[in-house]
Amino acid sequence: MRELNPAQRVGDFGQSIWYDNISRELLDSGEIRRLIAEWGVRGLTSNPAIFHKAITSGSSYFDDISAFKRQGMNSDEIFEELALADIAQAADELLGVYQASAGEDGYASIEVSPLLAKDSVATINEALRLYQRLSRPNIMIKVPGTKDCLPAIEELLFQGVNINVTLLFSVENYREVAQAYIRGLTRRHQAGLKIDGISSVASFFVSRVDSLIDANLAELGIRNPQVLALRGKAAIANAKIAYAAFQEIFSSDEFAVLRQAGARRQRPLWASTSTKNPAYRDVIYVDELIGPDTVNTVPHATLAAYVDHGTPGNTLESGLTEAKNLLSALSDAGINFAEVLAHLQEDGVAQFIKAFLDLREAIAAA
Repeated sequence: MRELNPAQRVGDFGQSIWYDNISRELLDSGEIRRLIAEWGVRGLTSNPAIFHKAITSGSSYFDDISAFKRQGMNSDEIFEELALADIAQAADELLGVYQASAGEDGYASIEVSPLLAKDSVATINEALRLYQRLSRPNIMIKVPGTKDCLPAIEELLFQGVNINVTLLFSVENYREVAQAYIRGLTRRHQAGLKIDGISSVASFFVSRVDSLIDANLAELGIRNPQVLALRGKAAIANAKIAYAAFQEIFSSDEFAVLRQAGARRQRPLWASTSTKNPAYRDVIYVDELIGPDTVNTVPHATLAAYVDHGTPGNTLESGLTEAKNLLSALSDAGINFAEVLAHLQEDGVAQFIKAFLDLREAIAAA
């Protein structure tokens, strides 16, 4: 019997590895199937930036784009057709994982247009349309966790849609999203509808936090070199505090009623887990964030590195006091952490909008 690799062994500690990437080449070559079978991949996520890279790299989409143009489709319609085809194929590849895990894993995620991030009603309508078009049990619709979209998250869960809430940075925002999840399922349960088949994750972004905090610390360190010792620690501390909030919320009496009716916990999903700073270990945002009822979605390079030299262990459930002390130290150093995280969410939406608009232009020019 072949020994499990580190990415497969994280499952021993209650975590699932999902793949933060998609392209037609990966699907048609059988690479996605291999990653599922050999590297422990149990789900797949996408976003506008990932699709931009996939569609504008190489020529595998060119014939379809040309055919759709001849049918009179505009760039947005063409992108939707291309993206839905890829996500549907990925979901079909993952169906065995979905079935074997009784619906815990095996999902393929597609994001609503980032242009709708401030429009809850339009987000609801687009999410329902995409969900119905894909018509598979193992689809998740990605909705940004902005305050504007909290009502959309609640309503979509009430309507039975699997939701991947994306672009979360602050623990406060994470709590808002978890409460929206509970409200949506409570409404559904009170309406006499089944809640045992609904799954959701809350995508909490990690490495981008260190990138911005480290930059701030570098500026402060010119006058106070001692603060430089705080670099590379904020992201993991923030995630550990969020995980503690998850444990508190989903062990509460409020959720117990839903759990008795078959509701799943809304698992935290660690996103943006590639290491941006070459001074840090290339698997730090995987190794340091492993614990029960979590997901880590990783790009290919990070996944390959983890398969090669990851060291799985339960790391999330320790160091909470140190994490809180670290955030206090950042405040003492003059960093407004809440302001930094709010900026990161706004910037995340802006980056996805730019990728979407760039993709629209690339398709029009193809």
